[in-house]
Amino acid sequence: MLQTTRAVVLRTIRHGDRTTILKAYTEAFGARSYMVRTSAKGAVRATHLQPLARLELVVTEDHERDLHAVREARIEKPFVGVPAEPVRGILLLFAQEVFLRTLREESPDQALFDFVQRTLEDIDTGPDPGQQPLMLLAGLCGHLGFRPTPPAGGEHRFDMREGFFFKGPSPHVFCMEPATSRAFAQILGAMRDNTPARVEPASRKALLDDLLTFFRFHVEGFGQLRSPEVLHHLLH
Repeated sequence: MLQTTRAVVLRTIRHGDRTTILKAYTEAFGARSYMVRTSAKGAVRATHLQPLARLELVVTEDHERDLHAVREARIEKPFVGVPAEPVRGILLLFAQEVFLRTLREESPDQALFDFVQRTLEDIDTGPDPGQQPLMLLAGLCGHLGFRPTPPAGGEHRFDMREGFFFKGPSPHVFCMEPATSRAFAQILGAMRDNTPARVEPASRKALLDDLLTFFRFHVEGFGQLRSPEVLHHLLH
């Protein structure tokens, strides 16, 4: 049965001379793998399959198979700022690495799909690109089920392994420093209250590294990313 869904490209793998395997996160089905014809008449253009491209797909869904088929694809919304600004391009690669390691559920999640779309729009056209990696990770952990509660009683450190704010000395090495914990708490509080948040440039590198450690504890197979090293040189 042919069905239409919005989707975001997570990764492509060349499969022979005429086909490509597309890993995508879709609005209607969650994470999906598709076989896509990229050669011959009627094929999908390779330019449509760039990292995190926002697409509308016409697909064949077969519940007895792990690999479905794309019949048609079109760009739903092209990127504007990403091609013109190198920093935004690096941010997009960072988002691709994060989403590829976290968007795994093969079932629809409208709130998560909307979050992905908002994140991509912020990366493409939003203000203060240096803030985007932090907002991505802080927002995503909520959708994945492990966003901590902001501190309410003077807790000044965050335990990345256990996932909570606390008072007193650190019980182990996987705890944020007080300044970094305050920056994280500021973001969480702003998200809870739906108000703007901004982390000072001096705190961004440490908070980004700590949030990635936090994800490695709570997302199986998250591993080490390649793009943060480049981000550290570009975002300050």
